Amino acid sequence: MVAVEPAAAMRSEGSRRHPSERIRWIDDRLPTLDAVHRLALAFDAILVAGVWQHVAPGGRERAFRKLGTLLKPGGVLVITLRDGPAPVGRPMHDTSLGEVEVLARSHGLEILRVDHTEDAMARTEVTWTTVVLRLPDDGAGALPLLRGIILSDEKSSTYKLGLLRAVARVAEYAPATAQPTGDVGDPDAVEIPLGLVAANWIRMYLPLVRLGLPQAPGNSGPDGLGFAKTGFRALADFSASAQDLRPGAMHTGERATLVRAAIGEAAATIAMMPANFMRFPNSERRVFHAQRERSRGRQMSLSLDVSTLREWGTLTVPGAVWRAMTRFGAWIEPVLVAEWARLTRRYAARMGMAIEPGKVEAALEWQEPLRSTVAGRAAAQRLIAKGRTVECVWSGCDLSMASLDVDHCLPWSAWPCDDLWNLLPADRRVNQHQKRDLLPSATLLASSRQRIVAWWEDAWLEDNLLGEVFIREAAAALPIECAATPAEVFSALEWRRLRLRQDQQLPEWHPAF
Repeated sequence: MVAVEPAAAMRSEGSRRHPSERIRWIDDRLPTLDAVHRLALAFDAILVAGVWQHVAPGGRERAFRKLGTLLKPGGVLVITLRDGPAPVGRPMHDTSLGEVEVLARSHGLEILRVDHTEDAMARTEVTWTTVVLRLPDDGAGALPLLRGIILSDEKSSTYKLGLLRAVARVAEYAPATAQPTGDVGDPDAVEIPLGLVAANWIRMYLPLVRLGLPQAPGNSGPDGLGFAKTGFRALADFSASAQDLRPGAMHTGERATLVRAAIGEAAATIAMMPANFMRFPNSERRVFHAQRERSRGRQMSLSLDVSTLREWGTLTVPGAVWRAMTRFGAWIEPVLVAEWARLTRRYAARMGMAIEPGKVEAALEWQEPLRSTVAGRAAAQRLIAKGRTVECVWSGCDLSMASLDVDHCLPWSAWPCDDLWNLLPADRRVNQHQKRDLLPSATLLASSRQRIVAWWEDAWLEDNLLGEVFIREAAAALPIECAATPAEVFSALEWRRLRLRQDQQLPEWHPAF
């Protein structure tokens, strides 16, 4: 459960009265709810109790829209409307059922029920109206739009599918990189780093080009592909891997020059081709808008942090499309891959090429860096060698190198992530026989907070270089700013745990230590 309250004193009193670990308090306010939207969560039910009269009439349309976009399909929104004079010294605005009915019609919500009640505090001059609304579907038509682009749009290459999949990967694994655009025409639109989209693009196309699988009619190699220039060709020859292009990766020397060139080439192609030609149905309006910039980084070093990935520009994603990708990625991804494989086989057939069964699908499999706990083990070994105590973050017992295991806090099987913040020391028996691939419960994670933060500080943040990597990786994957404190990173980890639980319904681990 998420409780939103802008006043610190009210949050403190609320948490005192309701000290449940299942309630997460957050500092945010209507009409924008920016902090809540950054979490990329969707809700079954939203209660707006005793609040609407404090929202200025000019901000209510925006507030209602923001609330509606947070609902899951079929989700319920409950708003209470106050009728009566405002207390002395507490300015309030008039409310009306008619206003809510108009907002509901404008934003695709249906009114299920309206109740009129007396004031619970027995104020005779105050009455309340409770309005219950429901979102009948995704409320925006984003899924039919995406389905049409994937399955029906005319395609002279696989570029449109590549762009959709690259954006979907950002929505799934790096949603914290998205920023609101403030676009009046689409107030929920977000901007994501064009460099990150381009890096994902390269990760997808490298295996295909290496195997000579055609991505356009008459083309079975890099020749003719707009992005396959100096940088991309060199990466293909130099066995570049997913590790080289993931957020947070660092490069120096020639490799930095090649990666920078490849991302720039891909960004230019994305802006000129699929982003330019992907349109809304029966319209000349583009679905995506690419704003290119020229990377200004140093030529001999390259750090793929969020700010650097923005140096190539931004890609604007419509709010409805972004929400669909963050919420329904598990369904969108297989459709994209299946259509991409079909299109590749069709191109091959036209060229008289024979492709063995499963080859295209294998090449289209998203390549994550190999699962590794080496960094965590090395950090623990360094601390133990200095006589420092390393504790199992879950049980609290002291660890030796013989009993040490390194756990992925958010399970690798559900969310492949070797970021430093996700590698935690654990007792081998606890990790291998109890934790395994389970998601730590909210209560367990909260009770382990002090040990986890202490590990982060000792293992990573004491070292300037490792500390930079830690923050860079966390900023790309978690809802935090680039200069976050360990406490803020932990809070963001709790939110990411909640989203993973919501999206995949993972079984939770509730040990009795």
